[in-house]
Amino acid sequence: MFNQFKTVILLAALSGLLLLIGNILGGAAGLTVALIIAVIMNVGSYLFSHKIVLAMYRAKEAPKSQYPKLHEIVEEVAKEAKVPKPKIYIIPSENPNAFCTGPNPKKAVLGYTQGILKLLSNEELKGVTAHEIAHDKNRDMLISTIAATIATVITYVAHMAQFAALFGGSGRDDNERGGNIIGLLFLAILAPIAAMLIQLAISRSREYIADETGAKLIKNGEPLARALEKLENYGKNNPMLLGNNPTNNLFIVNPFRGAGRAFGGLFMTHPPISERVKKLKELKI
Repeated sequence: MFNQFKTVILLAALSGLLLLIGNILGGAAGLTVALIIAVIMNVGSYLFSHKIVLAMYRAKEAPKSQYPKLHEIVEEVAKEAKVPKPKIYIIPSENPNAFCTGPNPKKAVLGYTQGILKLLSNEELKGVTAHEIAHDKNRDMLISTIAATIATVITYVAHMAQFAALFGGSGRDDNERGGNIIGLLFLAILAPIAAMLIQLAISRSREYIADETGAKLIKNGEPLARALEKLENYGKNNPMLLGNNPTNNLFIVNPFRGAGRAFGGLFMTHPPISERVKKLKELKI
């Protein structure tokens, strides 16, 4: 419940930051433009981003004849979660990982790397599947899309503010111009950092929720806890060679190395594995 509440607060903060930026940059007109851009980008990324991600990671649909056990596991967990069975895709990578994407449960997609299928037992794979289907059930794709889109708009507007600051703002006199320049410098430097930190906090919060929901779906947190430890340890020596870092929040563990570990983990898309494992082992089901 705490993480659900935290997500709402963080999304509100991110939206508020966008509105503040629109107001500073262009008053009511700037506010309106920021809102229109955000809505357009939200709709587009929400509807089509899963297709882009599948292409980026060269994922191919997994035939049931070749992966009967995987299909059985997904079907069983989806039934327990009361959501349609997602389509299953295989990613040609030895990095052990998995993700869930898609605009809604009817169009959800699960992606598994070749590495994770080799590394995990069926029970552990079921724990990972439960985590990913929990993302589907909790509509995390929608939440992360909204957060990413607003953060992108904020960054874009901040770049516009850099150019405006170079030309001295738009004030009618020196005092007003000076105030505008200060506001523009705030946008250019601090706003993108604040937006990114809020977006990453939302991502970490949703991972904790998916861990808990997934464990409750299969009535056992131990398989997922063991799987996370294996994925973390093995993945260190087998980083993902496909895709790019901005998509790492989709995966159950970060497929790339060394992202955001400084500054107390503020720049991490995922909570520390040790914390996730601890919470799963302490979970009462």
